[in-house]
Amino acid sequence: MAENGASVNTEGGDAAEGVPCWVDASLPDVEAGKRFYGELFGWSFDAVGPRGVEGGPPGAAWAHREGDPVAALLPKRDGRMPTVWTVYLATPDATALARRIAAGGGQVIAEPAPMGRLGRQALAMGPEGAVFGLWEPALHDGFGGRRPALGGFARAVLHTRDPEAARPFWDGLFGGSRTGIAPLEGVFPEVMPSHFLVHFSVNDLEGALGAVYRLGGRVQAQPFRTDRGAVAVVTDNQNASFALLEG
Repeated sequence: MAENGASVNTEGGDAAEGVPCWVDASLPDVEAGKRFYGELFGWSFDAVGPRGVEGGPPGAAWAHREGDPVAALLPKRDGRMPTVWTVYLATPDATALARRIAAGGGQVIAEPAPMGRLGRQALAMGPEGAVFGLWEPALHDGFGGRRPALGGFARAVLHTRDPEAARPFWDGLFGGSRTGIAPLEGVFPEVMPSHFLVHFSVNDLEGALGAVYRLGGRVQAQPFRTDRGAVAVVTDNQNASFALLEG
């Protein structure tokens, strides 16, 4: 399946507006998530935010790999909400970006709000229906220039039924999508809505798929080729979908 769009590279300073800068997963059981992702990617976990700064939802587990911040696992507060990975796009002004999203035909689901001293976050949805987050950094700048080469965030891809129809919204926000955009076909069932698929990097895709099975996850889509390398779509042991990108 072809994917197109800029790859994500936040090294060398603050991420440009619209570039993915953080990811988190909302899970029914954070402890089970820690066991799954800790073994799969070699993550370690802290109860406090990056740099030891308090903030974020109660019960959050902050993941690191080789000392670098990679993600957060959050307790799901409402059982009716999906178990998902969410990608956050960097912005210097979440309030202004939220206004542009609404004016461009998107929807602001949760207005910008402070997360302690870490920064401000919001949730939004594009016209195609894909949910994403906004992150305005303070003491937590997300991946920054410390994203690990393996076992960490690689990219996010917007999967939607009509990629070309989705482009004007993203062009209007950022002058072009800062994530890949791909058709929602072939890999996903017909009932799957538009969504952002978070990719994590691995050096041995087949070995990682074996670990997913062993840890209680499952494979949604067997390995296929993209313009960035071999990708497989999997779920964790609590049914949160993500992708493995062999690099």
